Amino acid sequence: METSELRAIAQDYGTPSYVFDLEAFRNRLRECQAIVGPEVHLCFAMKANPWLINAAAQVASKLEVCSPGELDLCERANINPDQIVYSGVNKEICDITHAIEYGAGVLTAESLLHVEYIDQVAREHNLVVDVLPRLNAGSQFGMSKDELLWLVDNRDRFPGLKLVGIHYFVYTQRLKLKHQRKEMAMLSDLIDELANEHDFVVERLEYGPGLGVPYFMDDDFSDDLLPIREIADDLRALAAKTELTIEMGRFFASPCGTYFTKAMDLKSNKGTNYAILDGGMHHITYFGQMMGMHVPPIVNLTREAEDRESEVAEWCLCGSLCTVNDVLVRAVELDSLQRGDVLAFGRCGAYAVTEGVSLFLSRRLPRVLLREADGSVVLARDFIESSQFNGLAVG
Repeated sequence: METSELRAIAQDYGTPSYVFDLEAFRNRLRECQAIVGPEVHLCFAMKANPWLINAAAQVASKLEVCSPGELDLCERANINPDQIVYSGVNKEICDITHAIEYGAGVLTAESLLHVEYIDQVAREHNLVVDVLPRLNAGSQFGMSKDELLWLVDNRDRFPGLKLVGIHYFVYTQRLKLKHQRKEMAMLSDLIDELANEHDFVVERLEYGPGLGVPYFMDDDFSDDLLPIREIADDLRALAAKTELTIEMGRFFASPCGTYFTKAMDLKSNKGTNYAILDGGMHHITYFGQMMGMHVPPIVNLTREAEDRESEVAEWCLCGSLCTVNDVLVRAVELDSLQRGDVLAFGRCGAYAVTEGVSLFLSRRLPRVLLREADGSVVLARDFIESSQFNGLAVG
C-alpha cells in the first residue's frame, strides 16, 4: 500500500491498529506458486496469522492447523476441511475427535502415542484416516527415525489409519539455503529407503523449508522472493518422487502487514530522546529483534503529510508497558517527530498480531483491519480491553 493510503486508514481507524493487505498476501502466494510450478503445492501455516486464512484458502492448497482453537477458527471461517493439515505437538483424544468429525484432510502424528490415539478414534468412527508421521529434526517435535521405521513396518497394527507420507520441519527464518538442500537430499534418500527396504511408498511429503525474509533496514529488500527462486529446482526434483507440499507462514505473510502506533509523549533523559508510543512489545514482535537493536521499516505518516521544517534527530521508541524491556527500536533517526504523530511499522504480516505478550498490564488490544483487493477496509476486530481476561470477577 502507498503511504497516502496507509495514512487514510490510520486516520479513519485510529491507533494502535494492524492492517493486513489481503490482495498483497494472495499475490505473494501466487508469485511463489508460479516460481515453484504446479508440481509443488503450497500450505499456509495459519499460526503465522489467523486473520489470513480465508485469503490463504483461495490460493494455497492446504492450511496447517496446530491447535483446537485454530481448528475452531477454520470452522467459523467455513474452510474446506479437505484443505486442513491437522498438526500440533499435543493432541488429546478430544482434539483428534474434533478434527476427524470436521473432516480434516490429513492428521500428523508427532509420536507413537498420537498414532494410537488417531487409530482409536478412527475405528470408533468406522473410518480410515490419512496420517503423516512427523520425522524428528532435533527438537521436541516428531518421532525418531527408528520409531518411524517401526511404524511403517507395523502399520497393519493400526487399521484405523493410512500412512500416506512424511511431515518434516526444522525451524523458521533460515537464511543459508545449504541447510534446506541438505534436508531435501536426506528426504529423497529416505523416500528411496522406505520404498526399497520397507515396501512403503511415500505418497505425500509435507516439508517446511523455513525460508528467511528481510525484516530490518540493513537487510537486502531487493528481491525478497530470492530464497524460493534459488531452491525451486531442488523442490521440483523432490516433487518428481512424491506429491510435495511446502509449508510456510512467515515467508508468505510477513510483507502484507503494517502496524500503526501513535507518539503519545516525547522526552529527553541524559542525552537520549524517548518517544512513548501507544503500542509496544505486547503488540509487535520481529524475529531476531533483541531489545530494539535492529530498525524495521518505519514511516512517520503524519510528518509525510505536513510541510514541517526538517529537524532530524535520533529517537528511542518505547511502548506503553511499565518495563524497561518495552523498547521497539533502540535508536532510529526520524525527521521532525512530534507528539501525536502516527508511525507505521512495516513487515508485520506474520506473528506480530499474536506472538506478543498481549495481556501484560491489561492494556487495550489493537484493532485488526483487513484491506480488500478493491481498496475497501474491513474492521475484523475492534479495540478490546484486555482487563476482562485478567483477574477474578467479584461481587
